[in-house]
Amino acid sequence: MQIRELSIPDSYEITPVQHADDRGLFFEWYRFDRLEETIGHPLTLRQANVSVSRKGVVRGIHFADVPLGQAKFVTATHGAVLDYVIDLRVGSPTFGRWDAVLLDSEHHRSVYIAEGLGHAFVALTDDATVSYLVTDTFDALKEHAINPLDPEIALAFPPEAGAPVLSPKDLEAPSLAEALAAGLLTTHDDAKAHYASLAVKGA
Repeated sequence: MQIRELSIPDSYEITPVQHADDRGLFFEWYRFDRLEETIGHPLTLRQANVSVSRKGVVRGIHFADVPLGQAKFVTATHGAVLDYVIDLRVGSPTFGRWDAVLLDSEHHRSVYIAEGLGHAFVALTDDATVSYLVTDTFDALKEHAINPLDPEIALAFPPEAGAPVLSPKDLEAPSLAEALAAGLLTTHDDAKAHYASLAVKGA
């Protein structure tokens, strides 16, 4: 597999090598050792989630408190989504910026998103099925959201997605400025310290 760091540090696009023949297709979509070599520490997986979305659905921007946070390994097993990584770490050189990767059932790419980063996607097809491997179980008290329509972040949704469809929770979520003022965001330094602690534990 090929692993490429995105323009948001500590997030990566993973592209598997596909082996196709007259029987069908085979590829490795997750390799703990290759990922550990890249991010500098082992990934301890504690929960797996699946979402199914109709075309135009936007999920996110979601993030969790650090520590422990939720690192995510995300892939689309059916259909297609445009997946966004948003830097929410206060003090980061790329704070408030985002990058995006097309995840679909043709190229079978995945995205790794470190703790402290925000995650969102928009479904480009009906029945877009997304799988998430995450490093901590869900805790409603530690989970937060930022409105994905916040003009300060300015996520760009492809025209083919149509009008964005959001949950009431995401529509009512605070803006980036409001989340910052409320103290919901981790700092870049604290996030980096957490990554370093994971490396020590892994050693």
